[in-house]
Amino acid sequence: MKKYNLAVLGATGLVGSTMVKILEERKFPVENIYFLASKRSAGDKIKFQDKDYIVEELKEESFDKDIDIALFAAGGAITEKYGKLAASKGIKVIDNSSLYRMDKDTPLIVPEVNINDIKDDNKIIANPNCTTIQAVVALKPLHDKFNIKRIVYSTYQAVSGSGVGGIKDLEEERVETYPYPISFNALPHVDSFLENGYTKEEIKMIDETKKIFGDPSIKVTATCVRVPVKYAHSLSINVEFEDSFKIEEIRKELEDASGVIVKDDGENNIYPMAIDIEGKDSVYVGRIRRDFSLENGINLWVVADNVRKGAALNAVQIAEAIINKK
Repeated sequence: MKKYNLAVLGATGLVGSTMVKILEERKFPVENIYFLASKRSAGDKIKFQDKDYIVEELKEESFDKDIDIALFAAGGAITEKYGKLAASKGIKVIDNSSLYRMDKDTPLIVPEVNINDIKDDNKIIANPNCTTIQAVVALKPLHDKFNIKRIVYSTYQAVSGSGVGGIKDLEEERVETYPYPISFNALPHVDSFLENGYTKEEIKMIDETKKIFGDPSIKVTATCVRVPVKYAHSLSINVEFEDSFKIEEIRKELEDASGVIVKDDGENNIYPMAIDIEGKDSVYVGRIRRDFSLENGINLWVVADNVRKGAALNAVQIAEAIINKK
């Protein structure tokens, strides 16, 4: 089996360190791997495949090495500075920031949904927003079968979506990352507010869903809420279809879908919960029921680990798809 040279940017951060863990778990065929981070983290050690590696300071010359794929998990400012530079060296860049997500020439990829949107000449590939990823994994088989007309997202997002700072706000009951206490609270405020009254997170979900499905005609709205949970985002999704359906058909499509696990038995109090989903790779769906206020509507409860499937795993799956095309 051919092996590849990888770089992980932001390797000591929450998402970057999870990428490293997943690369090892999934036995990605690595020849050489380089861990890059800020000057503050340079010199730290990372163990990968029973070998200790020294974290290197990220610099322009970091990309002069023979690197096939670079996983960026260091934020939009780093991608803006180094993304095109890396790509110009012939490196495939998989970026976890929002910088290129809505760029018309950059594919926005969820492997279970639109992996064929990756073309050989794509130099940068964008990883979607964490909430969008888990939503479209659950919705794609239903859209293919019944044609989605409208989506209403209501999200309940874990503090890890804000990185280590969010976790510390919860654990230490401090108020630094968020404007108000997150402990014993729910903040209808994820990312910054825009002039139209939505937050950036809500607009990301709206725009990214349409781009990933390749269907701008779908009507989408969203309300995103931060809740006092460490890991795993929960989504209440209301969907209106163009076509009629039987609820058994909805369930069957979800049970057969790649990356989806149905956990839905109300009589026995079985449904997805963040506390159970932390550390899991799949998208879990429950509370599957018809919306009686619409002719062709349903409600779903969708839960996934936002750091794994919502970020790190999705990026690694994109890398796997790239090398499998070669």
